[in-house]
Amino acid sequence: MRRILPVLFLVLATPFLTGAGQPIPQARPTFSDEQRDDLAKISAYLNSMHAVEGSFSQINPNGDLTEGKIYIDKPGKVRFEYDPPTPTLVVADGSSIYVQNRKLNTVDRYPLAGTPLQLILKDDISLKQNQLVLGIHRDGDSIIVDARSATNRRTSNVTLVFAAAPVELRQWTVIDDQGLTTTVALRDVHPVASLDDKLFRIAEAKKN
Repeated sequence: MRRILPVLFLVLATPFLTGAGQPIPQARPTFSDEQRDDLAKISAYLNSMHAVEGSFSQINPNGDLTEGKIYIDKPGKVRFEYDPPTPTLVVADGSSIYVQNRKLNTVDRYPLAGTPLQLILKDDISLKQNQLVLGIHRDGDSIIVDARSATNRRTSNVTLVFAAAPVELRQWTVIDDQGLTTTVALRDVHPVASLDDKLFRIAEAKKN
C-alpha cells in the first residue's frame, strides 16, 4: 500500500507547496467592511477553540476516501488518527509534524514553522492581518477563505470552508503545485475539558 498523502498539515509542509519560482505579490488584498467583519468572526471562533475532538473524512488526489479521528489542543497540537487499514498517523506537537507509518514502522519529521497551521492553531489569530489570507467570500450559508501555503505564492492553494451561523470550520481543500487536490471534511467536532498530552507524541520507530 502506498503512503497516504497526510492531510492539510503535512501537505503544507512539503516543498511542492512552497510557491518556489512564483513572483512575490505586490500588495496585500483589500477587504470590504463585510469581509473584514467575517474575518473577525472567524478569528474570534478560532481563538475560542482550545481542546476539541471529532472525526474527519479525507478525499485523496486519486479519489480514495479515508476516515479517522481528529484531536486539536491549542496552541499547535493536532492528531489525525486514520481508521484501519490505513497505517498513517499524523501528529503535531507544537513545534514539529510527525508522520508515522505503522505498517513500515517509520516516522518522518517536518518543521511546523512556516506552514499555514497558524491559520487555525495559534492562540492569538487575526486573519485580517495574516499575510497568507488572500480572499474571502460567502457562498450560501458558508464563508470561504482563500489562502496560500507560503508568502511567496501569488495565488491561493488552500481553501477553508466555515459555516456562517454559527461560525464553524467544516472543511478545507489543498492543491499542490502539481495540481493534485486533497479535501478534508470535519464532522462531530466538539470541545472537551482536556486532552491527554500522550495523544500528541509519536512512539519510537525508525525515523527518516
